[in-house]
Amino acid sequence: MAEVVVSKANLFPSSCHHQNMSVFPKTSGSSLSFSPKTDFHGKSIRLRRPFPTRSNLQFRPINSQLQQPGFRVGKARKWWVKGNQPNMKEVTSAQDLVDSLLNAGDKLVVLDFFSPGCGGCKALHPKICQFAEMNPDVQFLQVNYEEHKSMCYSLNVHVLPFFRFYRGAQGRVCSFSCTNATIKKFKDALAKHKPERCSLGPTKGLEEKELLALSANKDLEFTYTPKHVEHVSAKAAEEMIVTAPSRSSSESLPLPSATLKSGQISKERNTVSAGR
Repeated sequence: MAEVVVSKANLFPSSCHHQNMSVFPKTSGSSLSFSPKTDFHGKSIRLRRPFPTRSNLQFRPINSQLQQPGFRVGKARKWWVKGNQPNMKEVTSAQDLVDSLLNAGDKLVVLDFFSPGCGGCKALHPKICQFAEMNPDVQFLQVNYEEHKSMCYSLNVHVLPFFRFYRGAQGRVCSFSCTNATIKKFKDALAKHKPERCSLGPTKGLEEKELLALSANKDLEFTYTPKHVEHVSAKAAEEMIVTAPSRSSSESLPLPSATLKSGQISKERNTVSAGR
């Protein structure tokens, strides 16, 4: 390897003028020489290291810090979590969905079906958070389509974003799909079904055909017994119970002979009286 030899301590003295310096040096072998017009007077400068070649070049990636041990990259926050209110909850399973609807009582429940890759769902999410903040007495349930595809298929949900409204004993009161352009659908449904009311009967939740579809889905851990089967079994149990009439020891059944005899006596008396 060549060594660097500099004739002067200062490579760029004050007497050096830029207009007299050659921009492109002349090469000769492994050394470099500048034009004799400069203050170097043609003296050569030899470099300690050779020119970089393909064999001795070492490339370091821009994100080399990411490859160092102990370096962690923070996960981006999920957009469907940003701005969520206390009355917003993400459904974890089919059983969780059924229980959440039944435990809501007379409260209005909004079921929100979304997908992380749905642009319309992402654009509409801030609006849904605003509605949840303005209506704290309404329960919002979020169903991630990507995590619960099989459950959404059993519930016949094939369009996103999609909403279903449930209320007490009425069960499902409406269902529709909307975006930011058709957000009026959501406002109208909220204004129509939000007013306080008293439901007569137990909370319905999902329809029976939906519950049967969920229980028939092998991908879900959910069991359901149809209502008509429960009714038949209860009726059969009642028929199996035989209740005997309760009678006191003092009471006794009339004897057939005494009854017959009294009947004959009364008949003879009537005959005699008629003959008179």
